[in-house]
Amino acid sequence: MDLPTFWFCVIALLWLGYLFLEGFDFGVGMLLPVLGRKDVERRVLINTIGPVWDGNEVWLIVAGGAMFASFPGWYASLFSTAYLPLLVLLLALIGRGVAFEYRGKVDTHRWRRNWDRVIVAASWISPLVVGLVLSANVFGLPLDEHGDRVGGWWTIFSVPSIVGALAVCGFSLLHGAVFLALKTEGEIRERARRFALRMGVPLLLPVVALLFIAQLTEGSTWTWVPLVIALVSALAGLARLYRWRDGQAFALQGVALAGVVVTLFGALWPNVIPSTLDAAWSLSIADTASSPYTLTVITWVAAFGTPAVLVYQGWTYWVFRKRIGTKHIPPVHAPT
Repeated sequence: MDLPTFWFCVIALLWLGYLFLEGFDFGVGMLLPVLGRKDVERRVLINTIGPVWDGNEVWLIVAGGAMFASFPGWYASLFSTAYLPLLVLLLALIGRGVAFEYRGKVDTHRWRRNWDRVIVAASWISPLVVGLVLSANVFGLPLDEHGDRVGGWWTIFSVPSIVGALAVCGFSLLHGAVFLALKTEGEIRERARRFALRMGVPLLLPVVALLFIAQLTEGSTWTWVPLVIALVSALAGLARLYRWRDGQAFALQGVALAGVVVTLFGALWPNVIPSTLDAAWSLSIADTASSPYTLTVITWVAAFGTPAVLVYQGWTYWVFRKRIGTKHIPPVHAPT
């Protein structure tokens, strides 16, 4: 495997990590008013992701940085074409982070309610934008022969990109519910489990639609394999959740997501951005890759840095692995 293809696979892996880890983050925020009926219950939900949400967002930064370093042409065309949706995503992530930090600073119902609204709104907006941009990247953008966007910012919207936005949003909701069933106890766990079992199939329908659109329009024979793996794993995850195997259900959701990402990036290869105006203007891996020297340097940097990051983040999840409930939430210590 040559270095450009290797880094194309690395970027796919980084997006997989981001969607898997940040997906349940978004899902918990989206489910905050649904599963948290009292303030102490909403504090339980937030505390399940409190130690890890900021570390999960690093995967987005690394994915963007890897695109910039290994495929500057891909980075330039995608980020300039989707600059407005990405700005909305950035503002949503900032607002969400501020809300997590500021929610407990004042002990009044109105203060917490307003910051809860910010968390919920940002948690809905973020996966919608991520799904929109990634799907538009896979199915193509109106690029001219210079890799520049033709038309206004709204050209990023298409039927496949909208389906992709709904798919990431639906997966995040289901992923968040399964995560809460794994990380909580008592009545909150029961609610999360019931929500996942009741809404699991409807929430997965956009994902199924996205997979078949990608397969039937851009896929090849071998991409049927990850597509089938994704569908079987998703249904198996719901079956294991029905049997109270929360950890296995959560792991199978990850396998399903891996199948989705492999299918989409397999349909995209050997391009990095197809042009919807003329196939000859599509940006390919070879055309947008950095020089061999640059790719060699960043490969060595990643070889030393990646294991350290994975060990640290894995240690964080291990330390905070136990379930929590309302009995673990201390009294509020904040000025009124």
